[in-house]
Amino acid sequence: MSARTARRKGSIGAAVVWMFVISLLLFWLPVFGPLIAGLVGGKKAGGVGPAVVAVFFPAIALGVFFLVFSTALTGMPVVGLLAGAGGFLLAASGVGMLLVGAIVGGVLA
Repeated sequence: MSARTARRKGSIGAAVVWMFVISLLLFWLPVFGPLIAGLVGGKKAGGVGPAVVAVFFPAIALGVFFLVFSTALTGMPVVGLLAGAGGFLLAASGVGMLLVGAIVGGVLA
């Protein structure tokens, strides 16, 4: 087996990083910035499934972060649950065009 055939098709971690960096650089393009970031990230992910995971992973991570730290700061798990759910919904509300671009990029990969 040659090195070319043994090469991995994509990486979710690389897709998350590429989507984040390109989204930051193209923040001034309201629709096309996230679309381009999703397209590149979807191609880096190597497929539709990993691309969708790469889109929602930062939102899930932010929700878990808010859940853990607000529970630790207040000592009340209910407050942590509400903060975590709010953080997830806030982060997930802005992934519309990023998700469309990731699906198209995943199909093209």
